[in-house]
Amino acid sequence: MSNFIIGLTGGIASGKSEVSRRFEALGIVVADADVAAREVVAPGSPALAAIAAHFGRDILHPDGSLDRARLRQIVFACDESRRSLEAITHPAIRARLREQCESAQSPYAIAAIPLLTEAGGRAHYPWLARILVVDAPESLQHARVMQRDDIDAELAQRMIAAQASREARLALADDVIVNDGQPDHLQAHVEQLDLRYRELAATHPRSAAPL
Repeated sequence: MSNFIIGLTGGIASGKSEVSRRFEALGIVVADADVAAREVVAPGSPALAAIAAHFGRDILHPDGSLDRARLRQIVFACDESRRSLEAITHPAIRARLREQCESAQSPYAIAAIPLLTEAGGRAHYPWLARILVVDAPESLQHARVMQRDDIDAELAQRMIAAQASREARLALADDVIVNDGQPDHLQAHVEQLDLRYRELAATHPRSAAPL
């Protein structure tokens, strides 16, 4: 059981997934918020039932699964609809992540939450012992997004601007990994933090923070 949980976040194309893989290679369980978001709306889940009740049965495919494309059209066209969806899914995602982390058979666990800053930070995740931000210069993010998604510079800039600012993310950070494209530096930093987190986890008291 892991009761020392690290929140891992960072801007688009900062290298969060690469950092997660390197921690996993060291034997650390990483619970991914994107995966949890899909799991909590699986057919038969309470969250999916609540979504259907709020948005209508037309939001479901004939097999009972969520019509994600249709839902995206609705929530991106209306801020109130987006907030309603978040009110249904976010508590379920948080609970799922915490459950996965606390049941992890590793000295500590990581909750990878790309939109941690946008989702309320520590106010909504009081059970995170520390927050690790993967940071990258915006110019490097921009270049990576263009290459990764095969998009133009204008769209890449809009995608970056749609997220919380770099300054807002760093304000949450207990620890920062600067991913400037140097793999050796990245690995060394991950290994240093892994040792530090193992030491902290060994003396971390059991938290009674609510879900």
